[in-house]
This record gives sequence, C-alpha cells and structure tokens, in this order.
Amino acid sequence: MKTEYLIKKIGEQVIDLLLQKNAAYGDTANNPTNVFSKLDSKEAIKVRIDDKLARIKNKGLNDKTEDTLTDLIGYLILLKIAYIKNEN
Repeated sequence: MKTEYLIKKIGEQVIDLLLQKNAAYGDTANNPTNVFSKLDSKEAIKVRIDDKLARIKNKGLNDKTEDTLTDLIGYLILLKIAYIKNEN
C-alpha cells in the first residue's frame, strides 16, 4: 500500500474516533467538567498523554495496545486544539 493512502486512512480513523468520543462524552477534553480535578484543558490532556505513553512504555506496542497508539494520536490533536483555543 502507498504511504499516501495509509496517511489518509489512518487520519480518517483517528478523526472518526475523536468525533465519536466527543459525541459520547461531550467536549470534555477542551471543556473539562472539573468535578474532582481542577486542571485546565491543556494540563488534563497532557496527563492523558502521559498515561498513554506509560502504557506503551510498560506494555510495548502490539495487537493488544494498538488502540493506545490511536488514542495517543487523538490526544495530541486535542492538545493542539486546546492551544489554538487558548490563543483566541
């Protein structure tokens, strides 16, 4: 398969996942509910990224953790969005 095709396919999968989670949970990544945690959106997303990186470090990348890699890509996109929203 061509790299260009895979970039598009994986990008679409990550976008679909983000949209599904946003619909299911609301925009909690960029508008945290702050029930227990009082972190702002950027810091809360960074914690989630650290959790995903720890899982990869401890479990490696394999069939059982492949979803972690997709989640990590998604959280990096959400972090970029949080920075853009804070600029405006």
